[in-house]
Amino acid sequence: MNFITILGLVAASCTTIAFLPQAIKTIRTKHTKDLSLGMYTLITVGTILWFMYGLFKNDLPIILANGITLSFAITILTLKIKYK
Repeated sequence: MNFITILGLVAASCTTIAFLPQAIKTIRTKHTKDLSLGMYTLITVGTILWFMYGLFKNDLPIILANGITLSFAITILTLKIKYK
């Protein structure tokens, strides 16, 4: 694994892990009043597009980061809509 791939994986880990506390809190409390529906809709669409981009480019850090982030974003978005 080269330096650029490692750099990408570290960056991907940081941005992906950033979603984890919100996902955990939302799942536990089911409180979504203060979350922006527009923001989570856009982040979900953007993450889907980044994931697809990573697949087309065959870029492991982009695929992993956005695949995991997508699961967090979809979870939060789904709960936001469900508990609105």
